[in-house]
Amino acid sequence: MTRDPMPNAFVPGSGTLGPVESAMVDRRQRLLGPAYRLFYETPVHLVRGQGVWLYDPDGNAYLDTYNNVASVGHAHPRVVAAMAEQAATLASHTRYLHDGVLAYAERLLAHFPPDLSHVMFTCTGSEANDLALRLARAATGATGIIVTQNAYHGVTASVAEASPSLGAGVPLGPHVRTIPAPDARHGDPATTFTAHVQAAIADLRHHGIRPALLMVDTVFSSDGLFTDPPGFLAPAAAAIRAAGGLFLADEVQPGFGRMGGHMWGFARHGVIPDLVSLGKPMGNGYPVAGLVLRPEVIAEFGAKARYFNTFGGNAVAAATAMAVLQVIEDEGLMQNAARVGTRFRTGLQDLAARHAALGEIRGAGLFLAADIVTDGQPDRARAARIVNALRMERILISATGAEGHILKIRPPLVFSDANADLFLDKLDTVLQRGT
Repeated sequence: MTRDPMPNAFVPGSGTLGPVESAMVDRRQRLLGPAYRLFYETPVHLVRGQGVWLYDPDGNAYLDTYNNVASVGHAHPRVVAAMAEQAATLASHTRYLHDGVLAYAERLLAHFPPDLSHVMFTCTGSEANDLALRLARAATGATGIIVTQNAYHGVTASVAEASPSLGAGVPLGPHVRTIPAPDARHGDPATTFTAHVQAAIADLRHHGIRPALLMVDTVFSSDGLFTDPPGFLAPAAAAIRAAGGLFLADEVQPGFGRMGGHMWGFARHGVIPDLVSLGKPMGNGYPVAGLVLRPEVIAEFGAKARYFNTFGGNAVAAATAMAVLQVIEDEGLMQNAARVGTRFRTGLQDLAARHAALGEIRGAGLFLAADIVTDGQPDRARAARIVNALRMERILISATGAEGHILKIRPPLVFSDANADLFLDKLDTVLQRGT
């Protein structure tokens, strides 16, 4: 299968950059090399952030409708204060006794089913998924991995070869099998997705490879965002376990209340994973991530090897992550995601009724997707034009999916009704122009 580059990287070249930004683009190329990408034809020069807003050097405000890293809002004062206070007190790792990481582990695990009672800390979601692979192979004695066709699970060597969305320049491993995402438009997702998992298991075995892990972003965000109907993941998890493998729920994007009704994407499906990877929103911009797991998964690995990560779970990371979790709880951000997300989705559906360019609207909470189509067919070029036109309206968004035609809407959890209305108004304006 030919794989395109990641669709949310737009090549600069509109000619509207000022001299400072033009020089910065050249400087980036010279210093950082050719593998980095910028968003938008006219890249945005940012100097600070606050809440849902990002600001350029001239003080212009851009509505951030894409950044789940700053999950509780850019520069949240409670998070910044916790980070600074701990950095000024102690910044050390988990080989010393320190209450901070234990207190955070207890509070975090309280949001999981009791069966998931261990947590291991890393710096990034990529590291968390890489660790999950190591544990799964140790627990099962197998090596086969199953992922969806446009999945993204990280950038370490092991995980990149199980991340098809990275493009043709990153070949998949011979032990990796890809399957279609569970799109409800192509049959019952529970039935079809489970059948695809079983077919991948059979193909691995045909080539002498035993299945170790089914890795699933629980909202299939890189594939195009497929969240419904709730419950469709459970049979697929049962299928991989019946084959001797484990089920990993990648919650790096949907986790920490973004889905509105549940703290984690897997909870919408009534399934308890064997492993759960966490990342981006966990530290609101500070590099903290983790892997939550059943104790039996690590038994074999822990008996023969040790785990240590110099910065994973360090005192500053634990304090920062604790502040983020407390803000989500205290400010009712999961409930806010449910309420504002429902209003936002209804507004998008209203626009779709008036604009033929908007196709199906999908999602849950503050994680939404809108297909961009022409004559009912996916239109990657049109999606790129809309993304860039919104950028010129100072609305920041991107596109996703294997065909790059799906608007990916993933704002900070503090997004308000007024913020959603502003987005909808600007999108309406862009679509009326015939972009």
